[in-house]
Amino acid sequence: MYYIGCNAGAEKGEVVFWALGAEGEHVAKLMPEFERRNPEIKVRVQMIPWNAAHEKLLTAFASNSLPDISQLGNTWIPEFRMLNAIENLNPRLGSSSTLKETSYFPGIWDTNIIDSSLYGIPWYVDTRVIFYRTDLLALAGYDRPPVSWDEWFDVSRKIVQQEIAESAILLPTNNEWAPQVILGLQKGSSLLRENDTYGNFRGTEFRDAMTTFHKFFTERLAPVMAQQFANIYQGMTQRQFAMLISGPWNIGEFSRRMPVELQDKWMTAPLPGPDGGIGVSLAGGSSLVMFRSSEKKEKVWKLIEYLSEPEVQMEFYRLTGDLPSRVEAWRNPLLAKNKYASAFFTQLNHVVATPKIPEWEQIAQKVREVTELISTNSMTVDEATMELDRAVDLMLEKRRWMAQHEE
Repeated sequence: MYYIGCNAGAEKGEVVFWALGAEGEHVAKLMPEFERRNPEIKVRVQMIPWNAAHEKLLTAFASNSLPDISQLGNTWIPEFRMLNAIENLNPRLGSSSTLKETSYFPGIWDTNIIDSSLYGIPWYVDTRVIFYRTDLLALAGYDRPPVSWDEWFDVSRKIVQQEIAESAILLPTNNEWAPQVILGLQKGSSLLRENDTYGNFRGTEFRDAMTTFHKFFTERLAPVMAQQFANIYQGMTQRQFAMLISGPWNIGEFSRRMPVELQDKWMTAPLPGPDGGIGVSLAGGSSLVMFRSSEKKEKVWKLIEYLSEPEVQMEFYRLTGDLPSRVEAWRNPLLAKNKYASAFFTQLNHVVATPKIPEWEQIAQKVREVTELISTNSMTVDEATMELDRAVDLMLEKRRWMAQHEE
């Protein structure tokens, strides 16, 4: 049986696995086959809600009650590595007959590497692409998605000027930081500088990206008060906008929630780069980590290897819709013939990690707050990027102090 309970109730020899959110509801369905193959191993799956997971993991670390294995969002890995809570997997990878670095998207794999050591195995992947109405772009003279920033603005202007839709693209700033960061990364911004101890938002690359971001609003190509769109599917149906930047979860949502007459009139596409071609996007997703406190590391590694098998990942995809991390899994017809997933496969070969420091999520929220002020003309780009660097430099004060005292 697979329990939702605490570690204290685990039987001796039982592997305790914390899985987060919807994944926790479904991964237990994969355990009977694992236990059939490994009758000496029993797995206790504990489901942790995403909104409580971070605090629960930190509390468990402080009380020395971490599980044996857990799912971690890949932006959390730097924090738990800093705490010395997770195992360096380099030695196990080197002796594995089933897990190889070359089986993974390079940008996704890189999110698990810190100081040349591997601390997680990618479990499922996430990134951002464009979702768009094919019929609305066609009315603007585009029978394909834009492939450069110039084309992106050209089609956006035509959509608005010809009143094909109220706005060209939805760029919600009340709850989103990803598009702004993506634009910065596409211009080559490092986001941080001096070994990630200072902000680099005043740098030319990020400032130029925010000037482009601002143009979407000043030219009325994106609605300023994007929070008014409580239902994005209805918004796209009613031509309130023709494009948005989103992730793989929306493949299923669009398939379920767009009306029948529009089911063949929406599509996904990789993000356009500033000068043409495919632009980079975010390397997101979740990884499987082994905690250093575990006394069952050999069993945990067997479980990680099992959950990383392409066939098992495809079964997990069928259960959850989460995109598999193993490139081999994408050869399965279920994904290979999915026209909406194709853009994600292409994009996943063009992703980069955000700064691999514990403070990143706090920094990302500050990016959202400040860039929202750009979108409403409450701050100029220069004022906003200066404010970002000021705030981020304060966030990184402890990191600078630690770096100075390590020298």
